[in-house]
Amino acid sequence: MTSRLMGAALAALLALAPQSGRAQDVRFLCGFAAGGTCDILTRLLADKLGPVLNQRVVVENRTGAGGLIAAEFVARAAPDGNTVLLTTMANLTVMPVMPGTRMPVDVDRELSPIAMVANVYNILVTGPQARFQDVASLVALARAEPGRISYASTGNGSSQHLAAALFERMAGVNLLHVPFRGGAPAIVEMTAGRVDLMFGNMPEFLGQIRDGGLRAVAYGAPRPSPLLPLPLVGATVPGFEMSSWFGIMGPANMPAPALDRWTAALRRVAADPDFQRKMNENAMEITLTGPDEFRSVIQRDRARWAEVIQRSNIRAE
Repeated sequence: MTSRLMGAALAALLALAPQSGRAQDVRFLCGFAAGGTCDILTRLLADKLGPVLNQRVVVENRTGAGGLIAAEFVARAAPDGNTVLLTTMANLTVMPVMPGTRMPVDVDRELSPIAMVANVYNILVTGPQARFQDVASLVALARAEPGRISYASTGNGSSQHLAAALFERMAGVNLLHVPFRGGAPAIVEMTAGRVDLMFGNMPEFLGQIRDGGLRAVAYGAPRPSPLLPLPLVGATVPGFEMSSWFGIMGPANMPAPALDRWTAALRRVAADPDFQRKMNENAMEITLTGPDEFRSVIQRDRARWAEVIQRSNIRAE
């Protein structure tokens, strides 16, 4: 009787287990809505990682708390390498040092750096009817009318806000910050001429620029863009450079074999010519690092943005 009960229990467990030969899915989380830079990059990576890992890579958009809801979910997952997060520079370097920010997850203790994977430079855009045509005329107008030239962002402490704050400090101007609850309403107001300008990741503006809804003014990189023939912000404001990087994090205490497996897979993806082409088409640079180098980048940039936040007296909303 006992053996029959044990056999029945074993049969039930086998029925619940995955079918033989079927690998567990990888859950690849993005903390932001579809259509943004994080979502685009997550899906580009997932498409290539699946065949390399020999697993189905499923993208999940878990939005909220500026990307930290997704980070909290990954932090609570098993550290086996099958639940990872594509995270942003802001999540790892800005929010931990932003006064007033409530962090539902300790990104240093509860997450493992796997790799920095991409870098996206900012672009300065305006609506079609803007009163300035280039960075020099913007600076001149802002000095003549301090506090009246407005810029949009997706909220206090967002990358758009920090880029403009950095520009203000380096150009010696005073602009008016107008925060929105997302990029879409900010672009609508800028297109209508109710907000003067915005800094942001180039991939999020390319469609509106090509359709004529927005006008590209300058590129916040150290070298020209291969996609748009634009002057550099740094040509007028020496030293100005603004980019947002993206990296992959897993739960804390991921074992070395899991980290090594991800490192090897990402190297193969980064060397894929089709992946490289798609990244170029979306104005994204491949900047692949290992876990240790990624950890160093996080600490370096956290110190940089802490200084900007303190000097500009920025607080979370």
